[in-house]
Amino acid sequence: MPQIPEKIHELTVGQLAARSGAAVSALHFYESKGLITSRRTPGNQRRFSRDTLRRVAFIRAAQRVGIPLATIRSALAELPEERTPTREDWARLSRTWRSELDERITQLNRLRDHLTDCIGCGCLSLDTCVLSNPDDVFGERQTGSRLMSEKR
Repeated sequence: MPQIPEKIHELTVGQLAARSGAAVSALHFYESKGLITSRRTPGNQRRFSRDTLRRVAFIRAAQRVGIPLATIRSALAELPEERTPTREDWARLSRTWRSELDERITQLNRLRDHLTDCIGCGCLSLDTCVLSNPDDVFGERQTGSRLMSEKR
């Protein structure tokens, strides 16, 4: 992995990719979504500040645990002057994301537990199918696997 001398305060997209482990295309995507920023040289090349490494690490860690990019962008936008997240920032944000993750884990466990039964029936159209119709919300109004548009 290429070492970046301390005196260099900006990174090329290739250096940022090599140091962060993120693909160049991912870095371009993050930039297009407003998660990271760069400046352009007179030759129209991207230059990222060194602290972008920490932002990319923050983004990738949050993504790894299932946090949507829109939520990550909102969290980063809340930081003063869009500064680099600190350990304290991560601790605070991860506490707020915990309940969302717990809910997703509960939903995934429920899907896993019912997957064999549902595939076993083969139709995915039962009134009470837990995959097509969680909690049988629509079964109270109609049957089948498709929701028909109601005429008004």
